[in-house]
Amino acid sequence: MFPHCCNYRNILLAVALVCLLQTTITAAAGDERTCATKRVVVSGAGGQTGQALFRKLLALPEEFDPLGLVRTEESKAVLVESGVPASAIVVVDVSSHQNVEALQQAAKGCVAFLICTSAKPSPSGEVNEDTGRPIFGFPNGSPEEVDWLGQKHQIDACSPDTHVVLCSTMGGTDANNGLNNFGRTTNEDGTVSGGNIVKWKRKAEVYLMNSGRPYTIVHPGGLVNAPGGERELLIGVDDEQDGTTGSLSIPRDDVAEVMLQAVRHIGEYRNRSFDVRAKPVGEGTPTIDFITLLEGLKGRDCDYNLGGTM
Repeated sequence: MFPHCCNYRNILLAVALVCLLQTTITAAAGDERTCATKRVVVSGAGGQTGQALFRKLLALPEEFDPLGLVRTEESKAVLVESGVPASAIVVVDVSSHQNVEALQQAAKGCVAFLICTSAKPSPSGEVNEDTGRPIFGFPNGSPEEVDWLGQKHQIDACSPDTHVVLCSTMGGTDANNGLNNFGRTTNEDGTVSGGNIVKWKRKAEVYLMNSGRPYTIVHPGGLVNAPGGERELLIGVDDEQDGTTGSLSIPRDDVAEVMLQAVRHIGEYRNRSFDVRAKPVGEGTPTIDFITLLEGLKGRDCDYNLGGTM
């Protein structure tokens, strides 16, 4: 009788050990999936390009764990109403010195920080008496505040090994780029202040490159609201226009995809600065290989001796 009881107990013990082993293996697999998920931060997640990127990352939960930064509670509410989890959004004004600590907390533990913030011009309601054209201003922060100080705050918040992917703009080789005129005013003493959005962006780019952090700087052409994934993308440097039939634009969704791919292929995109545009729909083959796309640079990067910064 006792031998049979011992055998029964041994069987139960063996079953329990098997169950425990299976639980351990399952938990380990779950830990492995968690470790494989990349923690990334997207600033400007309430804007058009930043939101396109943020949503792309959210749609890949097995690969990315994104946190979106927005400037206002209103922007957060819009995202939440559209289905984005409130826990994936942080409200922080990146241009404010008071929010440096909040930025550091947001960037903690991330492998990549994707910067999509930008000063946004809008009509002031006034008209230039000489030209008859509307005067534009920056009601939500000047280029100096947003594109320079705001981006500097974000870069400084990142650890030395965080991959910083920065969305900037083409046109930096032209010191007289027309975009620099938005928000620029002539003072009573004849001096000029404000504006210079491209120059402030370029200053932030140089700061990033000198920071020692791994980086990718993307200079998109004119941003358009059109479906992504339908066009052949063209990569280049220094505002060159080869390879198109006059098109200097690119859908925001395609810019977002390039930034996502920069995080996916950090090795290839590390410490690169380039321009990207798109051919018209139907001209060429839609781009799907983003490593081959980068190879089109043939080792070149943008030359920051051209144009000007602040």
